[in-house]
Amino acid sequence: MANDPENAPIGEDPKLDSLEDRIARARHAEDERMAKEHAPMRDGRSAGIQIASTMLGYPLGGILVGLVLDNVFDTLPWITIGLMFLAFAGALMHVARMSKNR
Repeated sequence: MANDPENAPIGEDPKLDSLEDRIARARHAEDERMAKEHAPMRDGRSAGIQIASTMLGYPLGGILVGLVLDNVFDTLPWITIGLMFLAFAGALMHVARMSKNR
């Protein structure tokens, strides 16, 4: 069992050492590339776009769902107006939570 190549300690074969070094360098290079690619924008454009899309998307979604429900229940425009204001309040809460986390 002492001469078994499967149980030989890693590091005795120069080819394995070279392969491990190349793998480590490749992982390091990939980690650096991913960090640069997913780094947040420092000028605030990312946060601004996210806030704008939240402030537009939530109320528009509320209007869309409200229109569908108003057409189903024949209550036009009351559910639409109510969901629009609820969605706007939800968007404000979401933006406040985002700004608190920054």
